Amino acid sequence: MSKRCYYETLGVARGANPDAVKSAFRKAAKECHPDRNPGDASAEHKFKELNEAYDVLKDDDKRAAYDRYGHAAFESGASRGGFEGGAGFGNFADVFDDIFGEFMGGGGPRRGGRSRGADVPYNMEITLEEAYTGKPTTITVQGAVACEACTGTGAEAGTKPATCQTCSGLGRVRAQQGFFTIERTCPHCHGQGRIVKNPCRSCNGAGRTAKERQLQVTIPAGVEDGTRIRLTGEGEPAPRGGTPGDLYIFVSVKPHALFQREGADLYCRVPLSLATAALGGHIEVPTLDGGRSKVTVPEGTQTGRQFRLRGKGMPQLRGGHAGDLYIHCVVETPVHLTRLQKELLREFEKAGTEANNPESTGFFHRVKDFFERSKA
Repeated sequence: MSKRCYYETLGVARGANPDAVKSAFRKAAKECHPDRNPGDASAEHKFKELNEAYDVLKDDDKRAAYDRYGHAAFESGASRGGFEGGAGFGNFADVFDDIFGEFMGGGGPRRGGRSRGADVPYNMEITLEEAYTGKPTTITVQGAVACEACTGTGAEAGTKPATCQTCSGLGRVRAQQGFFTIERTCPHCHGQGRIVKNPCRSCNGAGRTAKERQLQVTIPAGVEDGTRIRLTGEGEPAPRGGTPGDLYIFVSVKPHALFQREGADLYCRVPLSLATAALGGHIEVPTLDGGRSKVTVPEGTQTGRQFRLRGKGMPQLRGGHAGDLYIHCVVETPVHLTRLQKELLREFEKAGTEANNPESTGFFHRVKDFFERSKA
């Protein structure tokens, strides 16, 4: 049976750049990796095909030879030896680590290093006022902590974990499968590189115990909705003395009854009475710091006009000038009128001229011109 085209195997075009080749290989190899498909012969065969195709197409010289001669370029013994030697799959575990990171270890330690504890998320909801002033607070975190009796090693006091003899402390072992070498997490030490012969009685050798913790946290002034705050080393401890993970606080800001925020600026929608909008006057508006500011409304103010109060917005998270507060005016049409009010409005309407309503007058003039042009 003839071999499939390497480009077809990876699902890329012949002119695909190296990044596209690498991305296609990574995606396909994840799906059919033997660790994900134990006992599946077809997945293992496909995985071998992908490795062979990628080994050729990622190398400029091999790819050029393949483009010119096809599979015949590698039919000699010397060419086939490349898949077993320095550039072939004998070192593929190194290539696979570079591409997939911790995928092969299922989140376990990298070779030659200890594992890392899990990161812990924490959701915090605050008010807009708290985002304005900042908020020192205490949070309660449920989770694992390093065992105090064994200081996180998992070994009984007075003893130490021993180096795993199966993997020589690397935490990973290799197994030969035909032409290929597959690297997996060590089954004896489970990737730790060490064996606890005398487990701690307090934590049963896990190095961790469940405990409720309280942490002092300061939410900075100016924090925005969706901000992520990282507390290094405050996540879960790693098994048996590894590096602890981090705690990530995800901040959400509650909607406010008066103010809407856009970056460092605040917006406040303020209704104006018909008389105030027409005659002008003064209004008092609230500010987020709890104060009040007086705003002068000129005669003839229309809906949509904005007034800016400089420096009355949100503080900048990383310093600098504070944002501004924008007052957005909305002229309110009176409702529930009495008979007298209606009569007065009718008299007002009769006494009005086009100059009193320039916007509507201009609009209806344009409408009239539109219909006249349509008839012509």
